[in-house]
Amino acid sequence: MKAIVQDGYGSADALHYADIDVPEIGVEDVLVRVRAAGVDPGVWHMMTGRPYPLRLFGRGVRHPKVPVRGRDLSGVVQAVGAAVTRLRPGMAVYGVTRHGSFAEYAVSCESELFRKPDELSFAQAAAVPVSGVTALQGLRDVGHVQRGQQVLIIGAGGGVGCYAVQLARTFGAHVTAVCSTSKTELVRSLGAEDVIDYTREQVDARGPRFDLILDTVGRQPVPVLRRVLTRHGTLAIVGDSWLGGFGPHNLLASYRSAFSQQRLRIVVAKQRFEDLEFLTDLIEVGRLVPVIDRIYPLLEAADAIRYLAQGNVAGNVVVSM
Repeated sequence: MKAIVQDGYGSADALHYADIDVPEIGVEDVLVRVRAAGVDPGVWHMMTGRPYPLRLFGRGVRHPKVPVRGRDLSGVVQAVGAAVTRLRPGMAVYGVTRHGSFAEYAVSCESELFRKPDELSFAQAAAVPVSGVTALQGLRDVGHVQRGQQVLIIGAGGGVGCYAVQLARTFGAHVTAVCSTSKTELVRSLGAEDVIDYTREQVDARGPRFDLILDTVGRQPVPVLRRVLTRHGTLAIVGDSWLGGFGPHNLLASYRSAFSQQRLRIVVAKQRFEDLEFLTDLIEVGRLVPVIDRIYPLLEAADAIRYLAQGNVAGNVVVSM
């Protein structure tokens, strides 16, 4: 099969288009003929091997243990293991894989896949799993969002942010979005009632207080964000440009939380088919819509990652087979 692989860590130049064997499946595995794959920041981290501590957590010290890049996927079930009960060959599915999705075939486990919504194309569906589940768990499981709350979403025009705006509105919150000038109309169309253009103004204590802040970028100083939280508010930090969600100020946030009535938490999303089921229900009634910035063919997957790394993506980037 054709796939995008890398032999060692590095820039997008380290990726190459190659013929490799179709992966074999175990009794609990599902073989998916991939139709599209999402491109999220985690793909960049695994490609570069940065931050370096990630290499110590089973990712491979000198080179990636999994040579194929990509995690999000959508496609059609080709074969299933003997212990698989919920999925069958021929079903259109979406979800994630731990073995690389920038390929014509990918192996996943049943617990990380769910039926693809008929309302979505394969490209749209591939943009949902990582970003959508991260937004859901950040708001619901970590942030405990409630109807009527004031919610601030930083990075609202990005992959996670676009889902977070829609989900926060679905949960009944009043949403203030932080994004760049070019994305203000987009986030308003997704349901944000107020928008802060960070190129012109900053979040500061002279404005409203928020019950929940979901920071999908991880670059704002924690003390600044704490000043705009309510006394018992929650700051949920999804990402960090330096350490992929585990940067120094994020770790400091968790430490400080022990000495404050405010809750400061790091969002580390776990992929579960139950969350994909929740998102599917919202998609099917028109309350959640994927936002696709660009679609690249598999042969140009390196360009897709380069574009993502520029930091100007509105919504998600997808690789199509």
